[in-house]
Amino acid sequence: MGVTSTPAYDAHADWYEGYIAGGGEYLRRVHATVGDLLGAGEGTCLDICCGTGAHTSVPASLGWTPVGVDLSGGQLRHARGRLPVVRGDAAMLPIADASTPAAMCVLSSTDLPDYPALLREAARVLRPGGRFVHVGVHPCFVGAFADWGRHPRIVVDERYADRARSFDSWNTSGVRVRVGAWHVPLADLLNATMSAGLRLARVVEAGPGGVPDLFGFLAVR
Repeated sequence: MGVTSTPAYDAHADWYEGYIAGGGEYLRRVHATVGDLLGAGEGTCLDICCGTGAHTSVPASLGWTPVGVDLSGGQLRHARGRLPVVRGDAAMLPIADASTPAAMCVLSSTDLPDYPALLREAARVLRPGGRFVHVGVHPCFVGAFADWGRHPRIVVDERYADRARSFDSWNTSGVRVRVGAWHVPLADLLNATMSAGLRLARVVEAGPGGVPDLFGFLAVR
């Protein structure tokens, strides 16, 4: 996936700006999870796949200076009013080696055909001891394979093993039916993180009704 490709969100950037702004309790939980994992600090926090910049308030409130990178020019139109941004591919970040003390990727792991490439790039640009925060949908309970229509009972089928992009969803008005999603099983996600040279320091789950819909971790370079 290079910078010459057409980002999936370009056609939906204006819709997504309104959609994520109306995230309500879900977005508050996302931000609380990011803040809990990232912690206070100073210097640059690279927001990889920053999208519209909807999450930039979290590192800023903790003392960090957020800088965003995203491939979608459409989404960066909205992000520019919230943080400094650069257009770039998460698999080939336009950032120098060992140059940033912190990085994060929020709600974007299913937007990439090769999330392990992002993890390798995050490890490359982090300084020794630097922090990387991942927060995304829970790999075990959110995806084309999971039906939340009868929550709190969640029905998971055999498609959990399918790593292909899918537009299937029980929710016909959300992001997945518009831009699709690549599934990253839990083992794949954790193994790729460690293979990138990052050390897992903490793992969290969050969600309503006893079934977590969010999964996050803090990893250290």
